[in-house]
Amino acid sequence: MRLILLAVMALWPAWAVAQDFSSLKQPGVVALMRHALAPGTGDPANFDVDDCSTQRNLDDRGRAQARRIGDMMRAAGVEFDAVWSSQWCRSKDTATLLDMGEVREFPPINSHFAGRGDRAAQRQKTLEAIAARPNDQRLLLVSHFVNIDALTGQGASSGEIIVTRRTDGGGLEVIDRIEIAP
Repeated sequence: MRLILLAVMALWPAWAVAQDFSSLKQPGVVALMRHALAPGTGDPANFDVDDCSTQRNLDDRGRAQARRIGDMMRAAGVEFDAVWSSQWCRSKDTATLLDMGEVREFPPINSHFAGRGDRAAQRQKTLEAIAARPNDQRLLLVSHFVNIDALTGQGASSGEIIVTRRTDGGGLEVIDRIEIAP
């Protein structure tokens, strides 16, 4: 058993390097990424969007995860025309550490967990903003589990990317999932 564990640990980096990012290169994809690892659930009662010390934040593994995902995407030749982030510090930090382009704060993808926002209104504003962009642009949105679920009907683990394409009806269709362990 110990031998198997050592073999898996030895092969893990090779698997991570071999991750397939080809779906992110398609024109018009919208990549929805959940922020990197930030241990815990939700935010403290004294949460203030303008004060990172009141929020649940990335830990060392989360910061390393975000950097590694960005390194891997750049090495694979992935580029985005726009990078939008929730205003929560864990999302902004993830988007910045990815180093995939200038990060624009986009309030409609702020977390609406535990009644902090309006799921339906934020979903609608996000879809409208996506629809307003040229159809061939590749977008990266760094957000939260609840927002990704509202947009796709699927949740995401920390650092996971749900790759979508726009539908004729103004929604998003999931075409791929890319998960990189913390």
